[in-house]
Amino acid sequence: MNKKNISKTFAAVIVGIACAAWGSAAMAATPEAKAAYKSANEQAGVNYKAAHAECEKITGNPKDVCIAEAKAVRAYDEAVAQAQYTNTLRAYTKARVKIADANYDVDLKRCDALTGNDKDVCVKLAKSTKVAALADAKADKKVIEARSDAREDKRKAEYKVATEKCEALAGAAKDECVKAAKTQFGY
Repeated sequence: MNKKNISKTFAAVIVGIACAAWGSAAMAATPEAKAAYKSANEQAGVNYKAAHAECEKITGNPKDVCIAEAKAVRAYDEAVAQAQYTNTLRAYTKARVKIADANYDVDLKRCDALTGNDKDVCVKLAKSTKVAALADAKADKKVIEARSDAREDKRKAEYKVATEKCEALAGAAKDECVKAAKTQFGY
């Protein structure tokens, strides 16, 4: 799988996870979550060392690209682990930024093999790709926040309708109706 496909797949996964996490209560740092986070980081380190060892067999710019790719994979693994552990929209957005930075570094290493106008175009393309990835991360965050705000506004409006219906009742029936509305809408 090439880098662009990994970036697009990661973005889709992060947006999906963030939507699910944002819609539900964030998990506290359970011992299981902490262990999974630690394990993922350790595995990222092991994978990086193995990939880096393979890169040592290569020379020149391909070696530099290989090392940058190994670092990008490690950054991806660590960013995903951190985002899943923290389980906040901000953490998922931060992970996407780290991945965009790592991919940019790989692209720049690939550009180092070129000269003249080809190198200039390559660098501009790398910057453009990074700007696009950062813009997508920012836009996705705003969309998720807007959906959350809209969901909250709808819940409040529905609660007001439910309590207004209770106004037609009296005494214990009214109290039960209001209590049921509060329970249903989380008040």
